[in-house]
Amino acid sequence: MSTRPTPYGAFNFEISFGGDSIGGFSDVSGLNTEFAMAEYREGTDPKNHVRKVPGIYKTGDVTLKRGIINSRVIWDWIEAVRSSGVNGRKDFVLITLLDEARNPVQAWKLLNVTPMKYTGPTLAAKGGGDVAMEELVLSAEDVLMGFPNVA
Repeated sequence: MSTRPTPYGAFNFEISFGGDSIGGFSDVSGLNTEFAMAEYREGTDPKNHVRKVPGIYKTGDVTLKRGIINSRVIWDWIEAVRSSGVNGRKDFVLITLLDEARNPVQAWKLLNVTPMKYTGPTLAAKGGGDVAMEELVLSAEDVLMGFPNVA
């Protein structure tokens, strides 16, 4: 396996919701997982300090941003969750980092994903060149990482 001497750019990626490629996002943030650490000390430990033992873990909320396009995919998903609760969630959302030739190099798979917040654009008639942006915050139960595909 060869190693690449330079890191990949953060500007070339695709997103699919439950297998449906919808791409077109300009920003993805919040890809993380963290452990709650339990402090433990055995009575016979020779040192007077606690051990830190990893406990349960959680996945952070992921925020997606994009310019508004003529698509109802996100809003239809929000409506599905509004009307059917947990049954409206997606089994997975796949975020794939691409190299300069648009080949997949790494992917993050969010599992059991529900939209938790939608923010529409700020509209202002000042006549500037700003793009109308929308933001979607996703709640996921778990995140997997793979090279380049996640099972």
